[in-house]
Amino acid sequence: MRLIDRYLLRQLLGPTLLAITALTAVALLSTSLTGLDLIVNQRQSAIVFLKVTLLYMPQLINMILPIAVLVAALVALNRLHTEQEIVVCFAGGMSRWRVISPAMRLAGAIAFLALLMNLWAQPLAYRALRDVLFEVKTDLAATLVREGEFTEPVPGLTVYAQTIDNKGEMHNLFINQMKDDGSAYTYTAATGHIATRNGQPVLLLKDEATQHLSPQGVLEYLTNSEYPFELSQLNSADEMVHYKLSDRYLHELLFPDLQQDWEKKNRKALLAEGHNRIATPLYNIAFMAMALSAILGGGFSRLGYVRRIAIVFAVAALVRILGFVALSASEANVWLNILQYAIPLGATVIALRSVFRQRVSRFIDISRRPARIAPVPA
Repeated sequence: MRLIDRYLLRQLLGPTLLAITALTAVALLSTSLTGLDLIVNQRQSAIVFLKVTLLYMPQLINMILPIAVLVAALVALNRLHTEQEIVVCFAGGMSRWRVISPAMRLAGAIAFLALLMNLWAQPLAYRALRDVLFEVKTDLAATLVREGEFTEPVPGLTVYAQTIDNKGEMHNLFINQMKDDGSAYTYTAATGHIATRNGQPVLLLKDEATQHLSPQGVLEYLTNSEYPFELSQLNSADEMVHYKLSDRYLHELLFPDLQQDWEKKNRKALLAEGHNRIATPLYNIAFMAMALSAILGGGFSRLGYVRRIAIVFAVAALVRILGFVALSASEANVWLNILQYAIPLGATVIALRSVFRQRVSRFIDISRRPARIAPVPA
């Protein structure tokens, strides 16, 4: 790579990395705010919260990459052009392709990185995320009782605890259970905690008292220093982790197992998601081409290119919306998957055509050059 190519690439790479970092931070903040429910309502640790937040990152980065490319390219190219550095390149004999090639190579590298994340990083992270969320969902300590609230984990079972300390110990417990035969059991205990007996989860009650009201109206009262309340009724033995479309690898999307009822029923949606994984990295190239079109697709202006930049932003938003519409339509008609590729490729072709159609300006504004001091005659 020649010196001028490296210079142009550096001018684009810095703003691109800065835009990716800034937009990722904003997206991460938004995701972390929605994940606070894990700590507030589900009583999970900060480690679980951090793990869930980080596992969302591959998809978030893929969503913001085209936007970051567009913003960074517009900023860098606008500065290079208004300061006439690109004009100098043309005046030095560089072809139009030679000038835009560093930007297109950068966009191609980002698109390749996005493709790798789509095909491997995202499904790997989302599968781990689904496992974590499943553990949170089936966390008996979190689903059984909430401090100071009456909860009903399953029909016919009501649980209350006055306080829960940092070690998970529940104080002043009240449990009411209605059986199928019409009998009612009421358990009260000074303390209780989740334990395991014979491989089954139990709520171990200390200083416990049981009141049993039979269907005939007979009341029984028993006290125990320790009583294991069975929690197996809260666990569904056949409950399994179900991977969604975003959690599946490419071969699982494009070649679904039609022996499975769910995959047979959702075959079109699986195919649409698979083609979307391949097509979305193309928006990085398309948005870079549109940024080049905004700056180089028209005449030189010392006042800037605010109007052209605003138009390109609007067109980019429209192109991306059309991509989402194509994805939704492809879930109903398999043949419409071609639109997922045609939209970003068409935007790229149109943008590059406007770049090459514009006549190259080799004029340098001499008013921006420093004045040369004439020699004083002897």
